Amino acid sequence: QRVNVTVRCGLPMVLSGSAEPCAQLLVSSVGVVGTAEQNQRHSARFFDVLTAKLGLGPERIVIRFYPLEPWQIGKNRTVMTFL
Repeated sequence: QRVNVTVRCGLPMVLSGSAEPCAQLLVSSVGVVGTAEQNQRHSARFFDVLTAKLGLGPERIVIRFYPLEPWQIGKNRTVMTFL
């Protein structure tokens, strides 16, 4: 219920000066991605899945974490603060 995934394949991307296949994962969450320690654990797990599923080396993947506040997410005609 609280996870949404969007996949956009075939976008032209350059990572570290190379246009070889690569991936970028954007992760946003309320209260789950707010510290370096949390994100280090999440990063390790995401890299394990992404390298296995996409066949990319870890140097061809970048993950960006965005901590959100409950008032920044709208759902069911309100914001998460009130759900």
